[in-house]
Amino acid sequence: MSKSSFSALAMVLATSVFSASVPVLAEPGGKGPGNGGFDYQSQRDNPRQQGGHPGAARSSMPDDGGRSPDHNRFSYNDARRLAVDHGFTGYRGLPPGVAKNLSRGKPLPPGIARRAVPPEMLRGLPSYPGYEWRIVGKDLVLIAISTAVVTTIINGVFD
Repeated sequence: MSKSSFSALAMVLATSVFSASVPVLAEPGGKGPGNGGFDYQSQRDNPRQQGGHPGAARSSMPDDGGRSPDHNRFSYNDARRLAVDHGFTGYRGLPPGVAKNLSRGKPLPPGIARRAVPPEMLRGLPSYPGYEWRIVGKDLVLIAISTAVVTTIINGVFD
């Protein structure tokens, strides 16, 4: 066996051993952070983002690099109070297949019916330049006007 054949065989063998060992180091079931799985560590470290109420917002307001004071945050309780005070309750939720396509950071899926927030409720909501509040099913959603990217979802406001 020549020296170049031996080197090539050693290289192929080393590559196959390395390739076979990489999946062993991965999180079981692909449920680790960044793989679409639930990240238990980040929930423990950041309970504020998860919210204490089942209908709590899944995100904060538009990202401004942490410069906005906390009093500019708008919670589920604030939105729910406005909806109840103005009689905007009893809305139907989205069908499960459609609801799973609605998520923060992605464009609003085509075909999802979104309603304008009634003016009397809109006056009580915080306004952000370049964003608009919409009603999607039973949820209050903040959407970027130019890109239709969902910025905030406050679940169950219009139950």
